[in-house]
Amino acid sequence: MRPNSVEPTTDVDGHLAAYGAAFATGSSAVVDRFYEPDAVLVPQPGTALTGASARLAAYEHLLGFGVPMIAETRHLYVAGDIALSVVDWSMRGTAHQGYRLDLGGVAADVLRRGADGRWRYLINNPFGTGS
Repeated sequence: MRPNSVEPTTDVDGHLAAYGAAFATGSSAVVDRFYEPDAVLVPQPGTALTGASARLAAYEHLLGFGVPMIAETRHLYVAGDIALSVVDWSMRGTAHQGYRLDLGGVAADVLRRGADGRWRYLINNPFGTGS
């Protein structure tokens, strides 16, 4: 899939698949299309990042492993233009650096439908059930 063709979806049920396609491009700029400008990313428990430059740096690090992300929606609750998404995710394989990577968790994410009708992360907390 071409990076320029990967965009957030207007169908909240398709958000996770579209986000996975963005992740598969390997481009942090494409991944960042799936975030509100004022979004919060929690790259590790207890650490919240805001702003596009912080998110881009975090995703460049994560994408740098070169390991695909597998994700499946456990629960999706929608109230108007806001949604809570609970997602099981993992990244398992051999990183570009040659070592075995085994990451995963249960994300607790808040999505918001923008004025363009597309769903984006307002809060992306991959370790939502962690401390």
